[in-house]
Amino acid sequence: MRRAIAVLGAVTFVAAGCTQGHEDEKMAATVTITDQWASAADSGMTAVFGTLANSGHHDARILSATSPAARTVEMHEVVPDSGGAKTMRPKEGGFTIPAGGTHELIPGGDHLMLMDLTASLRPGADVEMTVVFDDGSSLPITAQVRDASGGDENYQPADPHAHG
Repeated sequence: MRRAIAVLGAVTFVAAGCTQGHEDEKMAATVTITDQWASAADSGMTAVFGTLANSGHHDARILSATSPAARTVEMHEVVPDSGGAKTMRPKEGGFTIPAGGTHELIPGGDHLMLMDLTASLRPGADVEMTVVFDDGSSLPITAQVRDASGGDENYQPADPHAHG
């Protein structure tokens, strides 16, 4: 009986430790990005794409991003308006990468938007950025710049007076 209680106590201790570890796991430690790339641009704005994967046990949510290549980085979505035209706009609440799942950043869909570029982004160069999760952790990203056209969408800024 004592042995059964000792084994049960050890199992409970290990299980509690595992649960505690999942609660403490930082989002940046469980999220990766693959196939990341940015559209080339001379000035203005451009987008970063790729596949975000979350190996963690909890959803991970990106709330913001920064890059030395741009004065501002926004998370954007593309949605059809009432007339069917595609409209690009800031995504309220950021991007959620489900536990054990992925979230695609694609032309014509969700993407990270580099606003007010500080210099031209030429094909073959790399652009650095950092995404910040709602738990405060951050993930550095390096994306290769490629020559690619945009998704032919209209832009609807969060502040209608922003970005000219």
